[in-house]
Amino acid sequence: MTTEPPPDHQTVLIRVTGPDHAGVTAGLMSVLADAGAQVQDIEQIVIRGQLTLGVAVAVPEGRDLLRDVLLFGWDQGMEVDFDVVSSTPTPKVRGHVVTILGSELNPSEIGAATAAIADAGANIDRIIRLSRYPVMSYELLVRDGDDEKLRSNLLQTAAANPGIDVAIQREGLGRRAKRLVVLDVDSTLIQDEVIELLAAEAGCLPEVQRITRDAMEGGIDFESSLRMRVRLLGGLDEGAIDRAWSNLRFTPGARTFVRTLRRLGYIVAIVSGGFTVFTDRIADELGVHHAHANVLEILDGSITGELTGPIVDRERKATLLREIAAGSQVPLSQTVAVGDGANDLDMLSTAGLGIAFNAKPVVEEAADTALTVPYLDAILFVLGIRREDIEEADELDGID
Repeated sequence: MTTEPPPDHQTVLIRVTGPDHAGVTAGLMSVLADAGAQVQDIEQIVIRGQLTLGVAVAVPEGRDLLRDVLLFGWDQGMEVDFDVVSSTPTPKVRGHVVTILGSELNPSEIGAATAAIADAGANIDRIIRLSRYPVMSYELLVRDGDDEKLRSNLLQTAAANPGIDVAIQREGLGRRAKRLVVLDVDSTLIQDEVIELLAAEAGCLPEVQRITRDAMEGGIDFESSLRMRVRLLGGLDEGAIDRAWSNLRFTPGARTFVRTLRRLGYIVAIVSGGFTVFTDRIADELGVHHAHANVLEILDGSITGELTGPIVDRERKATLLREIAAGSQVPLSQTVAVGDGANDLDMLSTAGLGIAFNAKPVVEEAADTALTVPYLDAILFVLGIRREDIEEADELDGID
């Protein structure tokens, strides 16, 4: 609750700018205290060593605040200006958080996104830089405007500017209360399709790739396609699993992504249409809490070409997300799902936030947010986590 200024006070907005150094804010507060002023609001930011400090104060009419603050600014080597403003605080309006990501984010790209916001009748309250590496990213707090037009404008902007990704979420506690992240594996957590790594060992890669492509684009039932591909692996020796594992490539940023989530207390799970012989190893290597995938039947040292147990398909992935959330006592609204293929659609729609990561068009259209940058840890920026905080934590843990 904000205290209303007494009737004989006027509200003044003071802006102090200049080279940042120790004692500026403390010195200004001392001047204001001597003047009998009441602080109503305050914000400060430093960019490249330059301070911008804004303070709204209620001051008794007739007190020569202007002279005292100008003298303070002169002594500190700072520029100072004033405006008499309304005593009524700016009303809190629930808005959106817009995250802009890109390899460089030049003025035309940022301008396109901000123009889309303005065209929806929305206003930007605050801009915060989240990262310079591996991508540039900024978080914009946006108020007012037409919700549907804002979302539509930003999606169109991202589609028209291949160099940027734009994510939009409702502002509020829900965005900062995520506690469970469930990830697809093939072409998401890793760069490969594990069945294709095995198919390369079996000499049937082109045929498996064709079936995989049809399945991921939704052109063929996933379970049928999976069984068709697994049958092509029949007779492959068990040692091929180790050889395929040696060729497996994690998506850039995967280790940073999982490590940072674990530091923050998130539960991390992987659900895969691939095979447990890979996901179990991935879970051990990255420290993933839950791992679910299909079970390859192996007899007498050879892959039989059959599967045992339930198939992890599109429906099963969503069911597993619900089960993991329930077992961890996490509401679905506090879950995040990340995937790229048609068999991830139910999981993405079930989660509180569904993120399409370098996904097929049908998945991008259905997800809450789509990212096309090749770095998995860029998802951390969508969650509002700053790169500098990640790097500081890594440094403290001795991680290069």
